[in-house]
Amino acid sequence: MVLLLVIVLEVILFNSLGRRFLSGGNISNVFRHSVEIGLLALAMTPVILTGGIDLSVGSMMGLSAVLFGMMVNSFGVDPWLAGLAAIGFGALGGGLNALLITRLNLPPLIVTLGTFSLFRGLAEALTKGAESYSAFPKSFLALGNSDVAGLPAQIWVFLMVAAGIWLLVHRTTFGRSFRAIGYSAEGACYAGIPVARNTSLAYIIAGAVAGLAAVILVARLGEARANAGIGYELLAVTAVVLGGVSIFGGSGTVSGTLLGWVSLAMLNNGLTRISDYRIMDQTVASVARELSGLLTGLLLLAALAIGAWTKNLATRRARGQSHPENPPRSSPP
Repeated sequence: MVLLLVIVLEVILFNSLGRRFLSGGNISNVFRHSVEIGLLALAMTPVILTGGIDLSVGSMMGLSAVLFGMMVNSFGVDPWLAGLAAIGFGALGGGLNALLITRLNLPPLIVTLGTFSLFRGLAEALTKGAESYSAFPKSFLALGNSDVAGLPAQIWVFLMVAAGIWLLVHRTTFGRSFRAIGYSAEGACYAGIPVARNTSLAYIIAGAVAGLAAVILVARLGEARANAGIGYELLAVTAVVLGGVSIFGGSGTVSGTLLGWVSLAMLNNGLTRISDYRIMDQTVASVARELSGLLTGLLLLAALAIGAWTKNLATRRARGQSHPENPPRSSPP
């Protein structure tokens, strides 16, 4: 409900400033240019529910985009087959994260921080830091720039992925195990849940969706380069945490992640378009556009602080109920 209120306030504010914010063309652009971040946020949700995190999804996007471009431009592979291969490469990257986390018992933060640099470094090495791939067929570019039934074509892909992850997390025993693992991995293990296997699959799914996001990004930009997806992992984590998924794991919903993504997409679009608002000085508008990253970081910190505060409050209440300071005395016989 809080996020819905935030979204309404964003719409009222930006529409009152520009009066074109709610135009069909702009709303279409809001979602067309943020689908990749939404996909990463959806992919990150199961991972964070298990109590982990994947900081490598943005770099995995860059590497998958480069490998996709190489296959199409250098080896003449059909773009749709190359797209499937890019999704497979993403799944392999997620499998590497899963192997290091579940088999070697390494912290997810450290592992994915390492693969964050590894994947980006591989992408830059393959392109020598400057080369990019373009000249893709128009039929493929339509995925990122055309409309289907009045909506951007990639939105339909996003909706299918969102429905799949929602069903997985909320309607399957496998998906529900993510919360049990995040709440208490040891307890989940005693309950008979294959913790290592299910956690591994969460990271593999995240990698595969990152590969899909790379394909959609290349279709939209018409270019595959090594710097694709830089900073997207921060935006994805922010959307997930804003949506109420606990960074400590164990609680959260996919619908909350979707609302977090929409609020973030509205904010970024409104700030980037702020130079079009005639009531604002151009210098002020330029500063406002630069505030997008600052506000995203502040939102993330605020959401983390609120999540930690509510968790501590719940813990205190639980302890107070278990060990009351003044237990009631039994009445005499």
